[in-house]
Amino acid sequence: MSDRIRHAGLREKRMSAEQAAALIHPGMTVAMSGFTGAGYPKAVPQALAARIDEAHARGEAFRINVMTGASTAPELDGALARAHGIELRLPYQSDPNLRERINAGELNYIDMHLSHVAQYTWFGYFGAVDVAVVEVTAIDEAGHLVPSSSVGNNKTWLEQADKVILEVNHWQPDALDGMHDVYYGTALPPNRKPIPLVHPDDRIGEPYLRCDPDKVIAVVETSAPDRNSPFTPPDAASKQIATHLLDFLAHEVRRGRLTPQLLPLQSGVGNITNAVLAGLGEAGYRDLTAFTEVIQDGMLDLLKRGVLRMASATSFSLSPEGIDEFLANVDFYRDRIVLRTQEMSNHPELVRRLGCIAMNGMIEVDLYGNVNSTHVAGTKIMNGIGGSGDFARNAYLSVFMSPSTAKNGAISSIVPMASHVDHTEHDVMVIVTEQGLADLRGLAPRQRAQRIIDQCAHPDFRPMLQDYFDRACRESFGKHTPHLLGEALSWHQRFVETGSMRM
Repeated sequence: MSDRIRHAGLREKRMSAEQAAALIHPGMTVAMSGFTGAGYPKAVPQALAARIDEAHARGEAFRINVMTGASTAPELDGALARAHGIELRLPYQSDPNLRERINAGELNYIDMHLSHVAQYTWFGYFGAVDVAVVEVTAIDEAGHLVPSSSVGNNKTWLEQADKVILEVNHWQPDALDGMHDVYYGTALPPNRKPIPLVHPDDRIGEPYLRCDPDKVIAVVETSAPDRNSPFTPPDAASKQIATHLLDFLAHEVRRGRLTPQLLPLQSGVGNITNAVLAGLGEAGYRDLTAFTEVIQDGMLDLLKRGVLRMASATSFSLSPEGIDEFLANVDFYRDRIVLRTQEMSNHPELVRRLGCIAMNGMIEVDLYGNVNSTHVAGTKIMNGIGGSGDFARNAYLSVFMSPSTAKNGAISSIVPMASHVDHTEHDVMVIVTEQGLADLRGLAPRQRAQRIIDQCAHPDFRPMLQDYFDRACRESFGKHTPHLLGEALSWHQRFVETGSMRM
């Protein structure tokens, strides 16, 4: 299998995943590749989990700190969580086993903006990185690393880690070579310089990752696929949300605030954004661009149909069918997709410079536009803020979307007061549910509240929201942002106690 390892010195460092995992010790901080189920190491984490299980069976303590780009997959987060092998996890996760242990208080989890991770590591906020475990597609004769299906924080991991373990995955196609753009022009304050990117398709870096061969302590060969979630066709609510948003974008074009090519698109992962992407093609848009975090199935379809001219991201988030489509036509997509480090894909300065249209999901929004995208009832983490904050605060248009209810109508996504705030009212411009769209731009708090109630709330909860708001306007301590402090979170308390927000 060593045809992918063309550097003579690194070829001599080949070993099994079990041997490589033996080089990771309790208490270490281990930075691993991976972003939304793509490009994560497949073999070493599982071997490490088995080693941790054996240590625990002997009565020995064995836990590590784990840093990645974003979420990974069962072979990494799931395996280490089941082995009770994680002491600290950051910056994002979506694995059910890991989520369960986080919410049980069994490990510490730092949920943070994805654009901050690399620079905080450089600033030394997380301490030393002992080992980096990074998946790559190949290693050339000079020791350059061809990235795989995600770039994420790999540049920083390779530079900051004391030691490096490389997984060379033969499943990743050779044709990925040339798709990546790794920028090495960042610096620490006060020596920073402007990033020379002014269009989504600008290439400002190198196609390879650099790594000092002397830091590499192991090279493990694998041949295993990325594991992403199956694509679920958008339901009726998702399609209706997409319709409302597409009508709004068409209105903005007619008003002259957007051109027919819109602006670079950013979209979170999920059925709603895939429905929006599909709708863009049906609405006749062409020659669009994307400056986002992940390439989803919907974007592949738009690229193939010419709706999207190009897409810039840091990773893929494809269904099994999407992976098959990409692998079958990788040469076509390589000319239309640029994969960057996440400190570039999520860079707030670049988001504002390019004027992105940010479209993200939410758990709930309150009457004044404060969005909770991470916690159920303010206490139980779902996944994390991810990159939504990087885009929302800096976007030309900041859109948050959700069905108006959840749990078969037991929960309202429009609440009197958000139980946890990830995006303040100052960063939220547009709210969309299947009921309608609320354009909050230029509105004061009480105007925002009435518009959200009228346009976005479900009819089953609209009278309750109106009643709360009317009484708050009369009885609140202050009238600028009216609240009844004694009952502002009563809807959440009722849900915790009864399983429903209904009266």
